[in-house]
Amino acid sequence: MFHLQEKIDQNDVYIIAEMSANHGGSLDNALRIVREAAKAGADCVKIQTYTADSLTIDCDNEHFKIKGGLWDGYKLYDLYREAGTPYEWQGKIKEVCESCGIDFLSTPFDRDGVDFLEQLGVEAYKIASFELVDIPLIEYAASKGKPMIMSTGMGSVPEIQDAVNACRQAGNEQIVLLKCCSQYPAPWEDMRLGDIPAMRQRFQVPVGLSDHSAGSLGAVVGVTLGACVVEKHVRLEGVESADSKFSMTMDEFARMVREVRNAKMIAKSSKGAEYSLTEGEKASMVFRRSVFAVKDIEAGEMFTKENLRVIRPGYGVKPKYLKELLGKRSSRAIGRGEPISHEILAEVIEEVKRC
Repeated sequence: MFHLQEKIDQNDVYIIAEMSANHGGSLDNALRIVREAAKAGADCVKIQTYTADSLTIDCDNEHFKIKGGLWDGYKLYDLYREAGTPYEWQGKIKEVCESCGIDFLSTPFDRDGVDFLEQLGVEAYKIASFELVDIPLIEYAASKGKPMIMSTGMGSVPEIQDAVNACRQAGNEQIVLLKCCSQYPAPWEDMRLGDIPAMRQRFQVPVGLSDHSAGSLGAVVGVTLGACVVEKHVRLEGVESADSKFSMTMDEFARMVREVRNAKMIAKSSKGAEYSLTEGEKASMVFRRSVFAVKDIEAGEMFTKENLRVIRPGYGVKPKYLKELLGKRSSRAIGRGEPISHEILAEVIEEVKRC
């Protein structure tokens, strides 16, 4: 069972550990990432299902060379050939995910990738930001009737709407959008996580965050703004890859998971308009201020600022009733240090009515 919808229904956060190229060309590393991500508290490990030929062509002209950024100078074909996760590994990775009790997820990049993942028995699809505009791919994946998680980096409103419409026209309403800044790493000033509530309202689907920024802060802020999914790249210490420079170590990821869970807990609101008390606050009520007798008061004696005060603890009537008591006479003897009870207040009010 894929746990995404369950987490959303429970108003919880679904946390995806993105492996990407961080296996470093080793199946053992890939399986270790799965086990360590599960131990760190991930709900899911995600990989990518592509070959260099499914993404581009082997061409040396300037159109196919990367200029600037982490991959400056790479030819696209060479980068994807180096970074890909071999298809023959993917069944084993899924198997280990299942044995660790976490979900398996992958991003296909063409129809063959979707068909391959269908054979593996995947339960959801992830669409990468760069493929948001590949409507034929989205239509084909959505036609399988499984949850569609789509990153929206670089996407304009019309482009995001086209992708959502493609899913819906395929009869698939199981859509989650991920706010994303498609820079690696993403600078905080460019992340614009304040768009999350507006995206949820505009597209009428759950919205999460695919976070390429440094540290946990982006994920924590995203969750407090309503992100129901957090996706973060993870890596093993000492394993270098095309993606390692903007990926979290497993210790950092485990810390982020704790901080995200805590942020979600902290950000909860009181249900309804009433600000309900917690059990701890109920226990603290006794330390509030209330009205007490600070001198002995005889029956028939007038309440004054000298014999009544607002002090702690909170066993008496609330301070707002002090003005109703001052200048009135007590119907009974009250000892110093006794709270002015609601019963005493009611007697004073009744006496005023009789007069």
